[in-house]
Amino acid sequence: MSPLTATLIGLIAVLLWSLLAVFTVASGEIPPFQLNAMCFLVGGLVGVATWVKRPGKARALIQPMGIWAFGIAGLFGYHALYFAALRLAPPAEAGLVNYLWPLLIVLFSGLLPGERLKAIHVIGALIGFSGVVVLSLGSDIAARPEHLAGYLCALGAALFWSSYSVLSRRIADVPTDAVVGFCFGTAILSLLFHLVFETTIWPADATQWLAVLALGLGPVGAAFYAWDIGCKRGDIRLLGVGAYAAPVLSTLALVMIGYSQATVALWAACLLIVGGALVASSDKLRRSPRAAPMIAALDPAPGSPQSPGSDDERGT
Repeated sequence: MSPLTATLIGLIAVLLWSLLAVFTVASGEIPPFQLNAMCFLVGGLVGVATWVKRPGKARALIQPMGIWAFGIAGLFGYHALYFAALRLAPPAEAGLVNYLWPLLIVLFSGLLPGERLKAIHVIGALIGFSGVVVLSLGSDIAARPEHLAGYLCALGAALFWSSYSVLSRRIADVPTDAVVGFCFGTAILSLLFHLVFETTIWPADATQWLAVLALGLGPVGAAFYAWDIGCKRGDIRLLGVGAYAAPVLSTLALVMIGYSQATVALWAACLLIVGGALVASSDKLRRSPRAAPMIAALDPAPGSPQSPGSDDERGT
């Protein structure tokens, strides 16, 4: 699989995450951890369903305890901290702090062997983050000391997800099918937290059940498999910048189904996020398809997806 293909697959996760708010709203009043448990159960079953014609892939679940801990901590830790942030701080403010994670992915990617973090990547990520800030301006954001715990949880969520995404690159030899186990582990932990902290509320009608199923199939299911492929084999810096499209696309989806209204801030955020992505990828856009192989051959980054003998070219 080429780095470009893997990056495009990773961006599918961003598109799926943009539907998270729509399906969550449609799912009714289900408590967060209960919803998490239900959706990750479906997400795990999505992966199991692919094993019908690939039975040997089930062996991907045979992993060291460290890998299991890493995967479950990444998925469950992020969602637990994010849900806590939403309880301890206003959603708009918590969401803004949480959306530092794409910027952190871009910055942390510079710590990976063979990756080159350039100024345009940082500038593109900052432009993308400014789009989220603009989008949030109409939400009556006002930082208050009493919400400090919520802000810290949101920051912790951003650190968890950005670290999980970047460190996934270091375990690229672990097949994406192992995410099936991470989903089931996250579902079990979410269920335990639900039983301790929440009161069970089941979907009220068929529409709400379908919304839960849609969440598990897409934003809390297939999205994590796609993101794993993108992080391990694609351009992780471009993925980080592209992730800023999720809140804008989410708002657009809410506008389309009548849950929200289009505003000047929304269109401004769209322009900023698209502009940020273009800036971050400008070095690649300048290279013609014919010149790219020559440049890569003359100056490959050791261990990068473009370098000869890298994990990505070997298909591991």
